Amino acid sequence: MTQDLWIFLLSAAGISLSGVMLPGPLTAATIARGYNDKNAGALIGVGHGVIELPIIALIYFGFAGYLTNPLVKQFTGVAGGILLIVMGAIIFFTFKKPMTEAVALPYNSLVTGMVMTGGNPYFFIWWATIGVALVAGAASFGIYALALFIIVHWSCDIVWEQIISMTVFKTRHLWTPHVQKIIFGICAVVLIGFGIYFGVSVFL
Repeated sequence: MTQDLWIFLLSAAGISLSGVMLPGPLTAATIARGYNDKNAGALIGVGHGVIELPIIALIYFGFAGYLTNPLVKQFTGVAGGILLIVMGAIIFFTFKKPMTEAVALPYNSLVTGMVMTGGNPYFFIWWATIGVALVAGAASFGIYALALFIIVHWSCDIVWEQIISMTVFKTRHLWTPHVQKIIFGICAVVLIGFGIYFGVSVFL
């Protein structure tokens, strides 16, 4: 492996981590899921990747323009916004249950990762801008480098989400009922807030 490729992969890992570590709906869902399942983060990361892989393929084969199509953006914004609001509402109205019951989201962790990702119109914009540059950079080294880039990028997503869910699961015994209400309340507000923002901003 050439030194230039190593440098590219390291920079891709840094860019990937900077994106995934930003708090957002995926993080909120991972916290909610991680309370009952320490491996929820990994499954959410896999679900995230299920949506990403076709996007990377579209970019590689020259169809990145479809990611910024106004109709695509509006559809994902409205549909994703509604799903986020529904999930946020479920958390909001159930987080007062005893800690042993926690919050029952309507999807398993894998599907949650897919929903949180596919319903975010700015995920597609990220791939249509920053993502295009990364895919082009990887492809310039050859198809094997593109595969390595996908592994590196996806690993960053899975590892970070897994760290979140494991941390939540391992520390849940420290959560008093009051702390639980605050944390799940924040998760609910984050999901509902992003849902409203996604649904409205795509028309502005």
